[in-house]
Amino acid sequence: MLKIVADNKIPFLDGALEPYADVCYLPGGDISSDVLKDTDALITRTRTKCNESTLSGSKLKMITSATIGFDHIDTAWCEQNGIEWTNAPGCNSESVKQYVGAVLALLVLEKGWQLKEKSIAIVGVGNVGSKVSTMASALGMTVYEVDPPRARREKDKYFYQLHDVVHKADIITFHTPLTRDGDERTYHLANEGLLLKMKSDAVLINSSRGEVVDGNALKKTLQNKGIGNAVLDVWENEPNIDTDLLNLVWIATPHIAGYSQDGKAKGTQMSVQAISRYFNLGIDDWEATGIPEPEEKLITIDCDHLSDGKVAALAMLHTYHLMSDDAALRTDLAKFEYLRGAYPVRREFSAYQIDLINGSEGLKEKLLKLGFSKVVLK
Repeated sequence: MLKIVADNKIPFLDGALEPYADVCYLPGGDISSDVLKDTDALITRTRTKCNESTLSGSKLKMITSATIGFDHIDTAWCEQNGIEWTNAPGCNSESVKQYVGAVLALLVLEKGWQLKEKSIAIVGVGNVGSKVSTMASALGMTVYEVDPPRARREKDKYFYQLHDVVHKADIITFHTPLTRDGDERTYHLANEGLLLKMKSDAVLINSSRGEVVDGNALKKTLQNKGIGNAVLDVWENEPNIDTDLLNLVWIATPHIAGYSQDGKAKGTQMSVQAISRYFNLGIDDWEATGIPEPEEKLITIDCDHLSDGKVAALAMLHTYHLMSDDAALRTDLAKFEYLRGAYPVRREFSAYQIDLINGSEGLKEKLLKLGFSKVVLK
């Protein structure tokens, strides 16, 4: 019988493959070469290092990662040794967009920003970055899309160079994969040289991979008040993160930007479907079920005396109380992994309806562009 090993923190997976395989669920850190010796397929997250040390000697035929990232997989070694691999590109793109949206909302409500007067540089315009771009445009921001690989491939679309906009962007947000070599290297892309060129009141956001930002350089920049604020969801050496850096950033979260229930369900769904196609299981259209509803699905906002920007900010923060995640991490850094594994229910914008009292058609259209599924004028 087909044998599958799966990370026990992958949600909505239990029961999906049991009719077709012997499925063993283990913590990601406990999935070792001994466990994989007689395993046909592995369903993983980022905490399992899939390299020669772990995979050599196994009869593994396929690895699926229920995450957008795949730098935990030695793809070259897998390909050389006949192991198929897949990830789940775009599965958490709406969730990360929601995370960035919550940051923008806090800038409006806590810092007094008018987003239509601000600019944002989006570094990496793939599944996530493109949605952040659409959201920022809907909020009236000036958007600088930065994506050198796409710029080389797509001659009919204009992309900015980071060095041309770093000095004028009010926000720089990173949505790149982690690459350590070549022309597309992103390792320490935000180094001391780049940080020194940023505006003194600018905000840096990293929700991609920790090593995209040079943590020591960022720490030095924040200590010297070289930029306004930093928001980090990902960290170098996580879960053993730099306490001094954490104490300097405005918002700190434990690598959960993509952790909406919707994003998790999509990642699991893509993994199950990939295994079904490879092993001909006949469930190529399997979908995750049982996604919990948000506690307060209806958002009611009286728009009287509120700008469109504030209404949008209130709506976005209703869906995601970002500072709760910040507080949970700061309370006990040792719980970094626990906070990821026990993450509470968070649903994306599309799970909510907004009732606008004294709202306008223009505001309604703006909120629909942000991704809310239904907006009703009262």
